[in-house]
Amino acid sequence: MRQKPTILDRRIVATSRLFCVEELKLRFSNGVERTYERLAGKGAGYGAVMIVAMLDADHAVLVEEYCGGTDAYELSLPKGLIEPGEDVLAAAERELKEEAGFGARQLEHLTELSLSPGYMSQKIQVVLATDLYEERLEGDEPEPMRVDKVNLGELSALAQNPQFTEGRALAALYLARDLLTQRGAYLP
Repeated sequence: MRQKPTILDRRIVATSRLFCVEELKLRFSNGVERTYERLAGKGAGYGAVMIVAMLDADHAVLVEEYCGGTDAYELSLPKGLIEPGEDVLAAAERELKEEAGFGARQLEHLTELSLSPGYMSQKIQVVLATDLYEERLEGDEPEPMRVDKVNLGELSALAQNPQFTEGRALAALYLARDLLTQRGAYLP
């Protein structure tokens, strides 16, 4: 196992309403020193969830929302922040109801994914939701989200859709498809 670099200095160099840019001065085990910057979420950092919600054995829920990072409406999986005092599965249930109008009788934590670990500290918990039922909660979205679906057998085509660009969502869909296939719940 490699020895992690020693942190010589750490300081916040920029802040916004949502993020901090942290500068890290590091010394590696071979004596080389470097300065890294990373984007960190502000506040206590309770994390986030992304939900692969299965409408039936073949189809997962997608939502369309405006994304400031790309300045476009994008398709992705329902997702959101975990609130203080909330566990991963409760957050997934709430976000699914707020964004897609569904609850789930079965929720299962699949994995944790990062977006860009070279410069971002945030991670997202991936949850599989099955046995859905209609239920909507008021969310914090500025406008209603359009709900769509994707066939798990068409993920390669989804990856070519210019409106679907989030790598974490694609990875989560493939993971869920593989797990459901192993369990015999999805038969391609």
